[in-house]
Amino acid sequence: MTRSRVTDFLVTGAGGMLGRDLLAVLAALPDIKVTALARADLDVTDAGAVKEAIAGHDVVLNAAAWTDVDGAETREAEATAVNGDGVANLARASAAAGARLVHVSTDYVFGGTGFPDLSGGAGPTPYPEDAPTDPINAYGRSKLVGEQAVLAAGGFVVRTAWLYGAHGPNFVSTMLRLAGEREHLDVVDDQRGQPTWSYALAERLVALSLADAPAGVYHGTASGETTWYGLARAVFELSGLDPDRIRPTTSDKYPRPAPRPAFSVLGHARWSLAGLPPMTDWKTMLTSYLGAGRV
Repeated sequence: MTRSRVTDFLVTGAGGMLGRDLLAVLAALPDIKVTALARADLDVTDAGAVKEAIAGHDVVLNAAAWTDVDGAETREAEATAVNGDGVANLARASAAAGARLVHVSTDYVFGGTGFPDLSGGAGPTPYPEDAPTDPINAYGRSKLVGEQAVLAAGGFVVRTAWLYGAHGPNFVSTMLRLAGEREHLDVVDDQRGQPTWSYALAERLVALSLADAPAGVYHGTASGETTWYGLARAVFELSGLDPDRIRPTTSDKYPRPAPRPAFSVLGHARWSLAGLPPMTDWKTMLTSYLGAGRV
């Protein structure tokens, strides 16, 4: 991206966990002007309001979303209005204004079984950015509608998963809270993914928005992989707690309205096109988060 003297950013969903981290990352950069709009400030389903908000901006970082995964199972039309139609409004308005749209999506657009290992090895391999989509639930379907609109308008889609951070409820903070309430915690060990610190993702989103990179799909997750059980043990270990207080269990012990993917590991090959390395491994990222005292 060719930068003018000052780059004007619009951050939507600015009041959420990722949105607040985006604002912190942008605040530390020179020659950046930021407009921050939380949910109460901008209804993305209002096409006229979206067009007006985007006018005059160079980059739109969209962290606005319907995030109630289980609620989407019974309210799919409402979820799609935000994650699909609302994102389409952002995509059209960004294209018309000549603004770069960087939109955050999800691993739930995949079926959750992993990409076949074409080399003949055992087990699934990480989903590449161009893997066929097959949403596992209503939330995933709603997010896929948004992805398709962004890509049709020449924007950027960054899929992420298993986010944790300082500014919202998440698995890491829940484990630390429960550590003070229970002697043992039973955590599922049959779902694999890539725990990702929202601040590290925010840094990557901003870097992509300023890079000379081709539009399309990128995967914004930490490198490596683990299970929720493995993550919980790491949280305890890095916090000076006994990791053996975490006991493995299976997903069928915790039924949810929306099915969860068994395998959410994403590949990161496309970052090379943006001149950026893949994000660091999940445990190094978690160590930085806990060490920074941001819990």
